[in-house]
Amino acid sequence: MTRKELAKFDGSNGTVYIAYRGKVYDVSASNLFEDGVHFEHYAAQDLTEFLGEAPHDQKVLTRFPVVGELED
Repeated sequence: MTRKELAKFDGSNGTVYIAYRGKVYDVSASNLFEDGVHFEHYAAQDLTEFLGEAPHDQKVLTRFPVVGELED
């Protein structure tokens, strides 16, 4: 999935994707991404550099399906 394709899944159509370490996750089921925003982080983006600042680790992503890989 390209970054342009990822940008389509910002929550405006009900589907919320984020990318982390090259994988694209469907986090639509998370009420923490309501309206495509999770605190100051926006859906449809690569959040790899921000996860280190989060109060949780990457294990939280195991709850969500991987729907693709992010192309550089």
